[in-house]
Amino acid sequence: MTNALIKRPAATVNLIGGRLCLDFVNSVGARRRGPGGEMIIRDEKLHDYLDLLAWARHAGGVDDREANILTRQASRDPSRARHVFRLALRLRESLYSVFRAIVSGQPVPEAELTVLNEELQLAQRVKRIAKGKDRPFEWQWAEKTPALDKILSLVSDSAAELLTGGDLSRLTVCGGDDCGWIFEDTSRNRSRHWCDVRDCGNRDRVRRFRSRQRKRSVARRRRTRARR
Repeated sequence: MTNALIKRPAATVNLIGGRLCLDFVNSVGARRRGPGGEMIIRDEKLHDYLDLLAWARHAGGVDDREANILTRQASRDPSRARHVFRLALRLRESLYSVFRAIVSGQPVPEAELTVLNEELQLAQRVKRIAKGKDRPFEWQWAEKTPALDKILSLVSDSAAELLTGGDLSRLTVCGGDDCGWIFEDTSRNRSRHWCDVRDCGNRDRVRRFRSRQRKRSVARRRRTRARR
């Protein structure tokens, strides 16, 4: 079953956010503002629950065993799987609004925090404090079998950890013209400007090179006309 998940585009998304919640926010090709200020998503990667599961496995949220269990659950209860998927997209867009507001220095919309808090409350119902393997105590999942909405709990936990304990001044939006991905800049001098220098960084270099070439071409034509 996991082989089918691997082949989905959601399982190939570049994981550059630095945290699970940021990688989830970036599970689109790009985001940009439309003429009326509306958010436009280009190249959506998540179209159904199995896409969500493929992304979670790719991002390390669930392992192969859990992915197989959740695939079977989604097949047995497609209505529930569709519902969880809709909640996942709602959570993703709320988190984007929260993180984008932080980066922009704008007030965080209370309604978007409410969406996150709803998921956090649900997550706490299936977690417990138990003895840990590498530390005296840790959070563990009380359920032996993962539920369809476990992915939402993992993402909301990651977001809560970032919001309450992370250095929010390091949140950055990629400088690419057609990107909008958000990442945590952990570089020593906070110099990271692109989601990926080989992607948006390279496109920007090409754009600037072509712009210089056009300017030089215009300048040459002007000089030629001036000599006539």
